[in-house]
Amino acid sequence: MAENLENLWQAYRISKEPSIKEKLILEYASLVKLVAGRISIHIGQYVEYEDLISYGIFGLIDAIDKFDSGKGVKFETYASLRIRGEIIDNIRRLDWVPRTLRQKSKQLDKVYTSLEAEIGRTPTYEEIAEKMDISVDEVKDVMQKSAASSLVSLDDYVDSNKDVTIADVVETKTDSPDLSYEKKEIKNILIDAINQLTEKEKKVVTLYYFEELTLKEISKIMSVSESRVSQIHSKAVIKLQSKLGKYKSILFLN
Repeated sequence: MAENLENLWQAYRISKEPSIKEKLILEYASLVKLVAGRISIHIGQYVEYEDLISYGIFGLIDAIDKFDSGKGVKFETYASLRIRGEIIDNIRRLDWVPRTLRQKSKQLDKVYTSLEAEIGRTPTYEEIAEKMDISVDEVKDVMQKSAASSLVSLDDYVDSNKDVTIADVVETKTDSPDLSYEKKEIKNILIDAINQLTEKEKKVVTLYYFEELTLKEISKIMSVSESRVSQIHSKAVIKLQSKLGKYKSILFLN
């Protein structure tokens, strides 16, 4: 199988034949479904999964055209970034995030950080709700939706074009000194942030970002509803965001 795929790549590099390109697209179509599925977890209630697939296919085609095997990067790694970028670009063009949600999301971040500094521990939903003068259910809703909106935040996406994800941070690679230092810094911050999560939050983060399970799969493992897993995930993301600072976009690109 691997040999046949390599033969396809060699033939395409030489001829650029459209029929060979179509075969490569079919070979890597599952990669589009994987990336689209991960993003759909955050924004499935706003954008149809089939639309994400359509956007992702364009990213895959672009990746096949521009891939340079001489750079020592696996095609799957490179293509995942191109697919993800194409999907996110198209979602941003939809401008689906209401201004009120952006405002509440920023307020939530400030309130969370302020309360944490004030009381010296992770604030509860009730404490956040009281500070924001909204209900606990509204806090949970804003957390979940702000996690989704952060996925397509322009500033975060510009920052994230360094192509650093959680997977990149924990992998051992040969990088430039600057990139190696940055990855080491992010890894240390990430480890410290994860260690401050509750056991349930750690489990969800581990299963979701490192084991790459879906919320549905995690809900079965933890014997709780998908909505409950989503709440735990959203709260963990808020905590991690406050610790990761400028690197917080890696939480939405994995």
